[in-house]
Formats: sequence, structure tokens, C-alpha cells
Amino acid sequence: MLGVTKMIVEKELWGNIPLLHIHTENMNEETPVVIFLHGFTSAKEHNLHYAYQLVGRGVRVLLPDAKLHGDRSEGLTEMQLSLHFWDIVLNSIHEVEQLYNELKNKKLLLNDKIGISGTSMGGIVTSGCLKRYDWIKTAAVCMGAPSFTKLAEYQLQQFAKNGVNLPMSEEEVQQTNKLLAKYDVSLTPDKFAERPVLFWHGELDKTVPFKETYDFYLTLRKYYETNPENLKFLANKKAGHAVSRDGMLAATEWLAQHLA
Repeated sequence: MLGVTKMIVEKELWGNIPLLHIHTENMNEETPVVIFLHGFTSAKEHNLHYAYQLVGRGVRVLLPDAKLHGDRSEGLTEMQLSLHFWDIVLNSIHEVEQLYNELKNKKLLLNDKIGISGTSMGGIVTSGCLKRYDWIKTAAVCMGAPSFTKLAEYQLQQFAKNGVNLPMSEEEVQQTNKLLAKYDVSLTPDKFAERPVLFWHGELDKTVPFKETYDFYLTLRKYYETNPENLKFLANKKAGHAVSRDGMLAATEWLAQHLA
């Protein structure tokens, strides 16, 4: 049961990051926090249903806008945005740390009970954050790719298949891959450190391929031998690139349970 009588949604600017801060009036510095990251071409407001579920379970939520999205939009077409995709992802990974530091400065996070989650591009960012930040206590990766380099390769194949010529030389592609490898948690699965992580993915997903994520999960299981219950993969046979309602409920329940 959700225990919300009055939910407060505040539009705030933390540094250069516009976000929605969702909480109740009786939350304090000991309240756990989830930073929830939206998908490509989406915006912070589109994930209020996740925030509603989390706040109802006693979790403070931050919904930030990614670079070039939402209140930070510069009116680019989807194709123009696509060319900035990995720049946006890496920028978001660094901004998650910025939000964490702001939570500390604002005295809203006393005990480091903090989780990260997101859908699609937000799930990809979440995977990168798990590689870089050991202060993350739990995560839910919805339709996200742990392997940045493999997803980047797949995206290039899709562009070529659709007859799109990217303005990138072979050398630039290699430089990008070298940079992405630094954030690619699939290359260092030990970085998960048996933290509670849930994956949700639709088997019919053509945007972020299901198989790559599932294969990584199978590899990851051997790193969770002491605490196998901390790793879970939920597959939806009928879903494409959209999280089902039961996926949304499972992700929010997982985060709340492991931050309690």
C-alpha cells in the first residue's frame, strides 16, 4: 500500500541541472533517495509515475533533465540528438555525482541510502554510474545496456542499415569506443560488488537489444555467489522498447525494499 497523503512536487535548479524534487513534508535527512533518469527524447515529467510509487514507499525522488532534453532542449531534431547520444550519456553520469554532492550539501542525505535508476538512456546511464560510484546502494536498470561499446557498435550498424551516413571517420569511431570503454561496466563486472541490482528488459526490444543485456546478466551471476538474491533479471516476452506496468512496479518495489 502507498502511504502518501500529500506529495510535494517542486521544480528546482541544482547547479545547472533542472529537476523535479518529489517528497512529502515529513521526510528528512534520513529519508532514502532515488535519482531517476529519463530516456532518449523524453524529459523529467514523463517519469512522475515512478516517483509516485517511490514516494509512497518513503523514498525521496529526484527527476533531472538530461542535457539537450526537457528544460535544456535546444530544439534539435531526433537525428541531430542521436549524434549527441553518447555525449549526453557521459554528461549524465557526471551529473549524477553532482546531484549526490548537492544532496549532501543540502543535508538531504545523511546515511548514503541512495539508489539510481532509469529507463532506456536512463538505464544506460545507471549502468555507467554503477561502474564509477561505489556509494550507490542499489539500482534498477530498465531497458539499459551495460556494454557501452557493444551498443555503440549496434547503433552504427542500425544507422548504416537505414542508409544514414554519420559524419564520423573511422578514427573518430575508435576514439569514441576508447572513451566509452572507461564507462563500460561490462568490462569490469566486479564493480557491481554484489550490490542489489534489478534488470528489466523486453525480449522484443530493437532499440537496446535484449540479448546483450541478458548475456551480461548471466556472466554477472558468478560475481554474486555470496549474495545471489541481490541480482535479479525480469524479462518480458511481449514487450519491445517500453517498460510495462508490472516492470515499473517491480523496479520501484526493488529500490524501496533495498533502501529501507
